Amino acid sequence: MTQAKQTSESAVPALFRAAADAWRIPDLRYRILFTLGILVIFRFFAHVPVPGVDRAALAAAFEANPLLGFLDLFSGGALRNLSIAALGVYPYITASIILQILTPIIPTLKNLSQEGEGGRQAINRYTHYLTVPLAFLQGYGQLNLFAGAFSSHSGDAAISGIGIGGADTLNTVTILLAMTAGTMLLVWMGELVTEKGIGNGISLIIFAGIVSTLPQVVGQLWLLRDQMFQVGMLIFIAIAIVYLIVYFAEAQRKIPVQYGRSVFRGGQMYRQSGATHIPLRVNAAGMIPLIFSFSILILPSVVASYFNDGSGGFISNIANFFQNSFGPTSTIYWIAVFTLVVVFTFFYTLVVHNQQNLAENLQKNGGFVPGIRPGPPTKIYLMRVVLRITWGGALFLGFIAIMPFLAQLVTNLPNATTIIQSTSLLIMVGVALDTMRQLESQLLMRNYEGFVR
Repeated sequence: MTQAKQTSESAVPALFRAAADAWRIPDLRYRILFTLGILVIFRFFAHVPVPGVDRAALAAAFEANPLLGFLDLFSGGALRNLSIAALGVYPYITASIILQILTPIIPTLKNLSQEGEGGRQAINRYTHYLTVPLAFLQGYGQLNLFAGAFSSHSGDAAISGIGIGGADTLNTVTILLAMTAGTMLLVWMGELVTEKGIGNGISLIIFAGIVSTLPQVVGQLWLLRDQMFQVGMLIFIAIAIVYLIVYFAEAQRKIPVQYGRSVFRGGQMYRQSGATHIPLRVNAAGMIPLIFSFSILILPSVVASYFNDGSGGFISNIANFFQNSFGPTSTIYWIAVFTLVVVFTFFYTLVVHNQQNLAENLQKNGGFVPGIRPGPPTKIYLMRVVLRITWGGALFLGFIAIMPFLAQLVTNLPNATTIIQSTSLLIMVGVALDTMRQLESQLLMRNYEGFVR
């Protein structure tokens, strides 16, 4: 925790000095410019609409259904344009999560994960294969959501502007192909950034999409300038959220480890020894539990929108109940968000911890935790520590997830939940810290002073 506090206090002032040092190095300057160039190209793609879309009808759909505006925040504004980048890289993220969960369950994937770089490349190839059908499904779901918004707005069930309907199947398939191709193109661009640029390319593309919505947020705050006290409170809450995210992102529990093993070298036996530690992060799950939770809780409202025709019938009333209960304006929705985030934090952390096989790897390399016997006792001890510190990470993520709702209650601003998006802040800060660490490592390789203490 102390390390996290020192990092958050000292990283920002030294950032500009480190950036100037990096700019003086030709290869680092090339990496930075290459990364910025790819992100600029991505923003151009975000404004290229898919074929056969009625832009006026699209704007009417967003006015008719507030849920679309909520989903648009996760696409960096690309969904509002229904561009070829409307799906973003989220189908790829979903595919990665699915394979990460299935790896310890399926023996073939588990063996591949233990085969080094070749195994990782094979799993990455399977992730690409899985991304394509997931992009088709997600794209089709979004088109149906648009169709439902049109239906409730105009009363017409056949939406030719979007391409949903039996007479317009070819247009629908064309749109889905364009959106899927856009997703795969963004994945390829992200991997290029990872290879030739600075930072994780996939994460930076998500980061760029979120940052692109900041002018819209500033515009919303400007419209509320007659309520300066509430706006000031909202800005203070956002700054406090960023500080907490940085603090918990760097917080870790260090487990001391000692090594003592014999090495046969040059015909003689040498005894090696040393001490180090295992850093167990308090928030090892990152933003994954929030993405899981919001994705699951959006589903009931999306499905209900298909059946809510406004007729006042039994099915329509049930659909209306689900839309009202599982929407961003409902208290039940935010209670469910907090609960699911806590549950998924434990679930995902335990999955990742079991995949690492820390106790087994320690024993193979002659390492041990002082006072704990190697093997199963070490595994039980590490699991107990992980469960204990994960409570802090789970409650933190749950609190961050519902912070927009709490901010709305405190400030009494009706659109506070759209102005402050804790998931977006968590992704932005996490990606920024990861990019800082990578730039730091590049600077340290060239004997420059970095900015992460």
